[in-house]
Formats: sequence, C-alpha cells, structure tokens
Amino acid sequence: MQKENTQNSSLQAIKDRGELRVAVFSDKPPFGYVDKEGNSQGYDIELAKRLAKDLLGDENKIKFILTEAQNRINVLNANKVDITLANFTITPERAKQVDFAKPYMKTAIGLVSSTQSPVTSLEQLDKNILIINKGTTAEIFFSQNYPHVKQQKYDQNSEAFAALRDGRGIAIAHDNTLLYAWTKNNPDFSVTINQVGGNDFIAPAVKKGNTELLNWLNEEITQLQKEEFFHNAYERSVKPYYGNEINPNNIVIDASNLNSQD
Repeated sequence: MQKENTQNSSLQAIKDRGELRVAVFSDKPPFGYVDKEGNSQGYDIELAKRLAKDLLGDENKIKFILTEAQNRINVLNANKVDITLANFTITPERAKQVDFAKPYMKTAIGLVSSTQSPVTSLEQLDKNILIINKGTTAEIFFSQNYPHVKQQKYDQNSEAFAALRDGRGIAIAHDNTLLYAWTKNNPDFSVTINQVGGNDFIAPAVKKGNTELLNWLNEEITQLQKEEFFHNAYERSVKPYYGNEINPNNIVIDASNLNSQD
C-alpha cells in the first residue's frame, strides 16, 4: 500500500495525470496568497508554475491546494499533493516526516509589536501573551526555548494578525520575511525584533520516500539557481511589498550567493 501511494506522485504518474498538485498558502503575501480575482500569487507560486512548465511543458498544468501551516505534512501523506511549497522551513522534526529538496530561500523568526508599546527584548514577553500561528517554526522555538511565555495560537495567519491588531497579545512571532511585508501595510506596528535564534531555510517537500520526484526537484532547483530564477522571482513578487529596504540576498538563495548561507 505504501508503495502504491508513493507512486501517485511519481514523475510518470504526474505526467500521466497532466497536472502538478502543489500545496501553497492562501494568506501569506508576498509568498503565497489569493488575489481579488481568486488566483494564487506570490514567490512560491512563481516557483510552482516554473516547476509545472519544466515538468509538463505548461505552467498552467497545475492545481494549487490551499493549506495552513499545520497541514503541510498531512496533505503530502494523504496524497492530496505532489509537492508542498507553502513557505516550508526545514527542521529536524519535519525532516523525519517528509523529504526536503534543496532550499531556495532563507528566513528567521522575528517579532512584530505596536509602535506605541514596542517589544524590543524577549524579557518583555514575561507575564504577557505572545501570538503564534500554529505549525510554524515560531511555535516550535518558543515552546522549546521559552516555555514560560504564554502563547495564544491561531490556525490562520489572518486570524493571528487580527488578534494582534485587537490587542489580544503584546506581540506576534513569525517568519521575519512575512513580518516585513505585513508591517508595510500596517504602520501602527513594526518589526521590533528582527531575528530570534538562527537562520532557517525554506525548501520544497515531497512525501517521505518519493526519491524520484525529490531527485528531479534537486536538479531543477540547481538549474534555476544557475539562471538566477529566484532573484528574478523576488523582483516580480516580493520587492513590490518590501521596496528597496531589504537586501534580496538576505532572503533569496541563488548561484550568486550560495556560499553566503549561514
């Protein structure tokens, strides 16, 4: 049974189906979101379309499956998707459950708080509420390293940010790459702590044991990095949100900065 399930996402099965199924976010601009016309857009979507084009000859031969952070592994295990591209950070625990391809992006945990009551040190979280999105590296990090900090958890990014605006917590912890974009449109808040812990790396994931698709993805990402595809995708989908204030080399992993990963 396990072998049959894995074959559902083999390269030949995808070609026979004529459609690449990819899990993406619906509410994490500029990386994965649904626009006013109901279409998926963002940095991860640019990559997904290119994968479909190179595998099936047409970037439109793709089916986007909208997911939430805590379901990114489940949709793979249930054979609902071939690849999870929902801004998926590599962690040792996740790597036991899925197979990650080469990373194409880096990020870190940051904190956003009100400009009127900025949180500039983690000590300020004591006896206060920290807003967290379920299934994120922020949830894992604070649970392991700051278990005394009270977390208020939400399923969706939109719910978590609404809670922050409503004052249900003193700050929100999330990927700083997302926080930079969100604060652009919410000037009453700012990224008051840019990085908590070390750098994290984001990569596509496939179902555990799907070596054929994993190997193809690794070869594909290597080629795309040589083309500077990810810098170009950044210019199209991320820079309009960030402006010129963020150095793309702090986020994008292409051939030009492969050796700068730390």
